[in-house]
Amino acid sequence: MKKVLFVPMLLLILIGGCKSNEKKEPETTEKEQPILEKIANANGYENWKNLERIKFTFNVDRDSSHFERTWQWHPKTNEVVFMTHEDTLSYNRKEMDSVIAKTDAGFINDKYWLLAPYQLVWDQNSFKYTHTDSVQAPMSKDTMQKLTIVYGNEGGYTPGDAYDFYFGDDHVIKEWVFRKGNQEEPNMITSWEDYKKVDGLNIATMHKMGEGNFQLYFTGIEVE
Repeated sequence: MKKVLFVPMLLLILIGGCKSNEKKEPETTEKEQPILEKIANANGYENWKNLERIKFTFNVDRDSSHFERTWQWHPKTNEVVFMTHEDTLSYNRKEMDSVIAKTDAGFINDKYWLLAPYQLVWDQNSFKYTHTDSVQAPMSKDTMQKLTIVYGNEGGYTPGDAYDFYFGDDHVIKEWVFRKGNQEEPNMITSWEDYKKVDGLNIATMHKMGEGNFQLYFTGIEVE
């Protein structure tokens, strides 16, 4: 009888040992895309890597006055060409003196208006941000999501400045607010509208204020 009982007990030990040594398959969970990337990709950021050159004209109309300047940028080499009706200037952003830096400040400003959704990815190590799911947008009064970014106090052309981006569930920007030095009161509030697809890039070509005859817009956008 002892021998008969011993065999099943030994089998149980062996079976139990086999079960304890079974390898568990690692659980895989899909990582949620950060909000900065969601906004950038909603504007075609995934196609930016294919771009060799972008050209655009930055325009501002205020009442009866008109201002414009044209830029051509080769992002992979950082070559920039600045064009007005009176002059043309070429430079490389890797090699700038104090005179060129003044021109480059204009390029950075105009490029930011054109490509702000991409700047969220490019500049993400230079600012802190907060994301709110449901707020009232300042112009339309619609309920939207809000992303606030505040740049650090050192470096860049506008240290310490803050931007509030307002967007829907599609993550396409509809309005934004600029606050110089992260002050509470806004310095500028404009719309983001007239989106146009340019070789996979989704670009807002028109920005208007809620009051007055101010329009900031882009024409002559070319990419290759």
